[in-house]
Amino acid sequence: MMYKKYKLHPVSAVINFIKGLKELIIPFLIIAVANGFKIESNDFWEYIPLLIFLLVLIFYLISGFIRWWTFVYWFEENELRVEYGLFIKKKRYIPFDRIQSFNYKESIFHRIFGLVQVMVETAGSTDGKPEVVLTAITREEASQIERETKKVNIEQISENEFEDKNQLEAVEVQLDLHEIIYKISAKDLFLLATTSNSIGVVIAGVAAFISQVSEFIPYERIFEELSIFIQFGFMLVLMTIFFTFLMAWIVSIIITFINYYDFTVVQENDRIVITRGLLEKKRITIPKNRVQGIKIVENPIRQMVKYATVVVESASGGFGEHDKKIMLFPIISNQRMLEPLRQLFPHFDFEMEPDFIRPPKKAKPHFYRIDILWLLPIIGLCSYFFYPLGLFSILFVLPVLMLRLWQYKTNGFIITGNQLTLRYRVISRVTFIAEKKRIQVVQSKQNYFQKRKNIASIQATVMSGITGATARVSHLNESDVNELLSWFEKSKEMKKEDA
Repeated sequence: MMYKKYKLHPVSAVINFIKGLKELIIPFLIIAVANGFKIESNDFWEYIPLLIFLLVLIFYLISGFIRWWTFVYWFEENELRVEYGLFIKKKRYIPFDRIQSFNYKESIFHRIFGLVQVMVETAGSTDGKPEVVLTAITREEASQIERETKKVNIEQISENEFEDKNQLEAVEVQLDLHEIIYKISAKDLFLLATTSNSIGVVIAGVAAFISQVSEFIPYERIFEELSIFIQFGFMLVLMTIFFTFLMAWIVSIIITFINYYDFTVVQENDRIVITRGLLEKKRITIPKNRVQGIKIVENPIRQMVKYATVVVESASGGFGEHDKKIMLFPIISNQRMLEPLRQLFPHFDFEMEPDFIRPPKKAKPHFYRIDILWLLPIIGLCSYFFYPLGLFSILFVLPVLMLRLWQYKTNGFIITGNQLTLRYRVISRVTFIAEKKRIQVVQSKQNYFQKRKNIASIQATVMSGITGATARVSHLNESDVNELLSWFEKSKEMKKEDA
């Protein structure tokens, strides 16, 4: 029996070529900088790097065309089958019942031609990489893949569970149901941009760019102009710094607006579907059974205004290989958070301020002792070399001490039935929630100084990406840590008995 085979859209050849170009940007800049952005010599050997670059460019162009020309996919025996390659044929057969989700991307290039990129994820996709990537297909073809998958699932349900036709029709209707759980508002989008760390990314990006082109910057002339500029007054300098940060803040708002525009969370039966993006539309599907844990993150500013970010730790990938974190709610008020979380995960116990088991008073010095030790030589050096202004370096102790005491007051854990909740702080307060059956490892750590005070640290790891996601609570009572370990060990013993 012959099955209809489908090809990718010809645009995929161009997209593959552009992906190759991205890998050549840094080598090209190195060649350009080394040659001073021009070639003055008539010597043939001066052109060798440029010729190599052009050959690699042609190679990427041809390979992108070949990949498009040879790539085909089709549906056969309840499988999605893919074949590509010119000299070496590669085949991949994916049973529909193993397909967990379809993630979509629509770049500007895709949207011009009404296309989407489809990433097919299976139960074995634990490293953030999809099993198959269909670089550019039409929306109708993307919908057809989902329809074929759904049809097989319905057929399996009808064979295994239902003899009554009415019951089967009810299941079909249920599989098509969807409900909007969360949609970011204009106010929340502005608050997200205002309180995010994008401004630091913008400033770091500018600094990185300046460091790359530093040899072409006339620093002497700039310093001369700057010294003249400073003579006009201290307030003028402050205003310039203020407007510089203001522009960085505005740029960060624009970046956040573009990335999180129309952020929507939809519940589709046993899946969570997240869509976002203005210029590049993205859609990710998270099967609920692959959710390993929940993280509620509150940076100091958001904690003051009672807002948080909710992150899903999932065995699924994110929006791509470089986007491992899956934000469920990029920003949401603490009051509004609990209802949608309970709706999506009714088996979790969500409580913002439970009665945590916290570090004892004797553990307080362990939070700031090491910081004082490494700050002392820095304060000494600053005071010696920059006397008398260097004496003000002693003020560094105050914010560090306050942060460490804040961490001491934040840290804690609580066991609720088969659920473990850990709370800790680096700068942002993180509440980590996971079921016992999802936790891969629980580990206690105790150094020499902790042992003398009968205290220890605990950390729990769930599956997420390649390395997993870990939460750590430091300097707890040793007896509390042992109680937590005992709780986790019982689950392992029960699994052995069931086996």
